[in-house]
Amino acid sequence: MSDKQYALFEEQQRARGIDIEKVKNKIKQLKVETPSWGFGDSGTRFKVFEQEGVPRDPFEKFEDAAQVHKFTGSSPSVAIHIPWDKVDDYKALKSHAESLGLSIGAVNPNVFQDDDYKFGSITNADPAVRKKATDHLLECVDIAKEVESKAVSLWFADGTNYPGQADFRKRKNWMQECLQTMYNRLDDDMRMLIEYKFFEPAFYHTDLADWGMAFNMANKLGSKAEVLVDTGHHPQAANIEHIVAYLLDEKRLGGFHFNSRKYADDDLIVAAHNPHEIFLIMQQIVAAEEDKEDPGASRTAANIAYMLDQCHNIEPKIPAMIRSILNVQNLYAKACLVNLEELREAQEKQDVLWAEEVVREAYECDVSPLLKAVREEIGAAVDPMKAYRESGYGEKILSRGKGGASW
Repeated sequence: MSDKQYALFEEQQRARGIDIEKVKNKIKQLKVETPSWGFGDSGTRFKVFEQEGVPRDPFEKFEDAAQVHKFTGSSPSVAIHIPWDKVDDYKALKSHAESLGLSIGAVNPNVFQDDDYKFGSITNADPAVRKKATDHLLECVDIAKEVESKAVSLWFADGTNYPGQADFRKRKNWMQECLQTMYNRLDDDMRMLIEYKFFEPAFYHTDLADWGMAFNMANKLGSKAEVLVDTGHHPQAANIEHIVAYLLDEKRLGGFHFNSRKYADDDLIVAAHNPHEIFLIMQQIVAAEEDKEDPGASRTAANIAYMLDQCHNIEPKIPAMIRSILNVQNLYAKACLVNLEELREAQEKQDVLWAEEVVREAYECDVSPLLKAVREEIGAAVDPMKAYRESGYGEKILSRGKGGASW
């Protein structure tokens, strides 16, 4: 990176009233968790395309994840999915992760792939199935304790396809009952992140269809329950940044699953289709982080668990993860460049165009000199994509062949 380029960028931002050192520190603190399942073979409803070099077990998944962290310096933890990542010795998996400079992040139960869950898991009319699902949730809490993870991330496929198929109110109460049992197993410093999705695989109704239902469930359960927002789990034109601001104000925004969508839950590389939306979401988060008048919202924003949840069907897994991390960093950096004092003044004066200009000006900034400087300072690769390509790791793992771990 040219020193002149960075010096010019720094001068321009200081002229706008931006504290560059503060921005750099915020970017350094941004950590984005990678998903173990994102390194395995995956596919659409029509086919799983096997790739050469895909990890064959959870230990190899962590080895690949370590490459993402090595080159970006910003993804030190890996979420696991049970039973996809089930092992005989979780302490051994934890030790393996630590030897690679990683930790185990959120534990994700799977209550949607067994035949018993055809008509739902924790909302199934059969009490035996509900017990089976609840027992698995409790198992995942115990696994989280064993690997010293502080988060259990929940998504449920429960729903119906036809009117009259099930009793909505009974299912709601069964869900609360099961989740309360799980909630009671959590340690005081743990949290459950409740995700929602308005359709798929059910097409008539989903038991946790939107952020309001997840928010209501979290409130009923207690302070250790928070809402997880997946950017692909909303109807077209949903204002996700508004949802984010609402949950921040209520101190209930616990986590993010980043991906990109054009139609629904496409699970593509984050910001591949609508980077401006991610920027606007980040801008709400940064504004909350800096809100001295609402320390609760500031603490909530600072404690968000950022995670990727993507399905790389046709692209190589590791560089796809690296690209996603870089995209998140880029848009978060832009959000940090919004002059919040100027924006607040424009809002108070109800000057619509001025307020819009303040936000747009930050979005249009080229933050590459800033991000290169940050990477140099934390010892990461200045150009992570290029560094990974030149590392030879992608060619090395081809010896694993095809037929690795998958869903």
